Amino acid sequence: MSQYDILDQRFKALINGSAKLEQLWTGGRWTEGPVYVPAARHVVWSDIPNDRILRYDEVMGAAGVFESPVGYHNGHTLDFEGRIIACEHGGRRVSRLDHDGLWRPLADRFDGKRLNSPNDVVVKSDGSIWFTDPTYGIDSDYEGFAAPSEINASNVYRIDPADGAVTLVAGDRVKPNGLTFSPDESVLYVSDTGGSHVPGLPPTITAYSVNPDGRSLSEGRVFATCEVGMFDGFRVDRQGNIFASSGDSVRVYAPDGTLIGRILIPEVVSNLCFGGPKRNRLYITATTSLYAIYVNSGPAEPANRLG
Repeated sequence: MSQYDILDQRFKALINGSAKLEQLWTGGRWTEGPVYVPAARHVVWSDIPNDRILRYDEVMGAAGVFESPVGYHNGHTLDFEGRIIACEHGGRRVSRLDHDGLWRPLADRFDGKRLNSPNDVVVKSDGSIWFTDPTYGIDSDYEGFAAPSEINASNVYRIDPADGAVTLVAGDRVKPNGLTFSPDESVLYVSDTGGSHVPGLPPTITAYSVNPDGRSLSEGRVFATCEVGMFDGFRVDRQGNIFASSGDSVRVYAPDGTLIGRILIPEVVSNLCFGGPKRNRLYITATTSLYAIYVNSGPAEPANRLG
């Protein structure tokens, strides 16, 4: 059985027919948030219910616990200094792992109210940090600590690089989840997993045009709808293709929104990132495991699209 489902000829240019899907590690409860750290040649990812982050050393080919407990981390990315930016369910904040090895908070409130449970995060070329804030980490004690929402909404926010101010950039999603920018940063893509709370709500990726000020968004449009499971985390490659998680595969969409192919995965996919020395290895978190496969593509911007 092929590990690829080719739906459009454009997909053939993105895959390597001789590359095989590898299961690099298993043993998690719900793995999430992979980020590739070039300076260390490793991938860091979350095992949220077990309150730990793990590390895969691609030189040694070995995996182990990076830190535990850590505050029920979910999504990660890198800033332009190579520091890991994290979304913490437990601390209900966005934090940063500084060069001295300490986690420091970047944002934990909006309008004086505690955030819900930041989920995924991306850094824009101006240094601003954009993140989603659904309620999954406060819905129960499984992925954080059960608590009422102080904001009573699930939004997308921006952290200003100059003063750390947190501003709301999108408030029209039910449960905003994964997010990433197009290569030219003219579009912000945001997935919505609100079907977990609103039965029948379609699982979508919405495309928002970024306004000329680079700090706000125009009204969104539906970019894609998932037929199996939901879109969770996703990444954009250098050609603007979207590599997205789903219930049965990594789904690949052309910039025009056409589903051009799937990389079949034996577990529900949660997230992914590009890594490796040539940035052509796709690392995939899927339910209990970390997988990888080589592709003929790479991240839009090595500095801020790896995680």
